[in-house]
Amino acid sequence: MVNLLDVIVSIDGPVGRLAINRPTRLNAMSLETQHEIIAAATWFDEQHEVKVVVVSGTGGTFSAGVDTSVLVDVAADPDAEGRDDADLGRRMAEAVERMNAITVAAIEGHCVGGGLILAAACDLRIAVDSTYFSIPELDAGIPLAWGGIPRLVREMGPTLTKELVLTCRPFTAAEANMAGFINEVVDAGRLDAAVDHLVANLAARPGHLLASTKKAVNAAAEDLTSTADSASDVDLLLAALADPESRRAAVAYLERFSPEM
Repeated sequence: MVNLLDVIVSIDGPVGRLAINRPTRLNAMSLETQHEIIAAATWFDEQHEVKVVVVSGTGGTFSAGVDTSVLVDVAADPDAEGRDDADLGRRMAEAVERMNAITVAAIEGHCVGGGLILAAACDLRIAVDSTYFSIPELDAGIPLAWGGIPRLVREMGPTLTKELVLTCRPFTAAEANMAGFINEVVDAGRLDAAVDHLVANLAARPGHLLASTKKAVNAAAEDLTSTADSASDVDLLLAALADPESRRAAVAYLERFSPEM
């Protein structure tokens, strides 16, 4: 079993589970968390009996996005190491998206910013009706990175993606479902049962056909809206951190959402 601190992984027959375990931070993803998600995705790919992996968060929330400490660290070091840190979320999303297993995001509580991109990197998504969705990056003085734009355009279309990213307004699970981002919306208390039902359906299918179908659909989606240029997101992020107006927005945001959140 892979040894992780911020992420819990387990396997039960053909079903794996990956849970972010930082509940006191609403499962906000630090650099270490992002590294561990990549390590977990790699580890699951080595477990050939696993057909489906459920991606979730502990403590009743999916993820509040990138930990604010990451923004502080990247802003303080815009050179080689800072660039690598700023690009880590993109590599994390790609690692999850490229997993051999079918990934099912079990979403509740907060699904914000980078957390929403993590969910978008999963194959299927079920959400509790009270889930709080938002993309607050522009409020924080930074662009939506991590390959988020092409992934959301794929799932929601360009018009709604523009609106949600530019206005930073929160949206509901029902709206996300109508837009095609969520496969199913359930009442509070029914999330586990709904996820288990979907997982059992998938796990009953031949693993080879699951994996080959996933690859075919992902290839078609990549042809429609490519994530190939997402590596340049780090340049947009660093440019924003160097822009005076964006930096003022970032400082104001960090003051509102301190590490004691």
